[in-house]
Amino acid sequence: MIETTELTKRYGDKLAVDHLTMSIPSGQVTGFLGPNGAGKSTTMRMILDLDSPTSGSAKVNGRRYRDIRFPLHEVGSLLEAKSVHPARTARGHLQWLADSNRIPRKRVDEVLELVGLSAVAKKRAGGFSLGMGQRLGIAAAMLGDPQTLLLDEPVNGLDPEGIVWVRSFLRSLAAEGRTVLVSSHLMSEMALTADHLIVIGAGRLISQGSVADVVAGSSSSHVLVRTPDVSRLMAVLTAEGAEVSTDVDHALRIRKVSIERIGQLAADNAVILHELSPQAASLEQAFMELTHDSGEYQTELKPPPPPSTTSDGGSN
Repeated sequence: MIETTELTKRYGDKLAVDHLTMSIPSGQVTGFLGPNGAGKSTTMRMILDLDSPTSGSAKVNGRRYRDIRFPLHEVGSLLEAKSVHPARTARGHLQWLADSNRIPRKRVDEVLELVGLSAVAKKRAGGFSLGMGQRLGIAAAMLGDPQTLLLDEPVNGLDPEGIVWVRSFLRSLAAEGRTVLVSSHLMSEMALTADHLIVIGAGRLISQGSVADVVAGSSSSHVLVRTPDVSRLMAVLTAEGAEVSTDVDHALRIRKVSIERIGQLAADNAVILHELSPQAASLEQAFMELTHDSGEYQTELKPPPPPSTTSDGGSN
């Protein structure tokens, strides 16, 4: 388990992490989400004692990372895939990590095989692609067969086959009872990989819960209803406190009333329904809504301006 309590990090006038309290239990994949500058990487660095908190605390299985004598046996991490000396071979990089934590050298070949790098074990890391660097970073994280994993953007640079492999791998680790904390900007991938989500913005906790719970909280989630008696059903639903809007084809989009209640109200009032179906928002829609005011850079999508013309109507 990973726990942070009132975790805070300030760099001069910038508050990077703001009294963040969260708990990441074992046995599930926890997605750690937030826009650029939200404080995700800083939080992970403080959990791993690479940065010292201004205040508050971060613990792994009840202890600070720095107090674990041979940390790779308990905690594996991937924060920066290319933080490997370019002159070292893949095997050489893993061997010195293994030696520093009293891990048998045979484990090096096991993790190289695990991530599909056995064929390039003797090649220098400086010549690796981004995807190969990610695989080497995952191998390093798994070197001590740890109970806890922290991975920052682990699928960055991977091809579709590699992304599917990482997804299956992380879920298998959680199924073994391990603690898995993974950050990503790929919302579609997090929707498929994570069991639980923690969303932060401007260093503060915004939302947490299962993927279904986070998505259900989005205003984009609604119930779609088609009926030949639009006016009558709208009146009934409005009296119930529902938010009702109509599409151009007269379908009703209903919020704040459950699908079960809508069906019951229609039956009680003899309203014929041609369609009654839940319309869940995507995780991307829910994320954008949650973090709309928390991004480091605020942008607004606008249509492009019309082409400029000269005074006689010709184009410049």
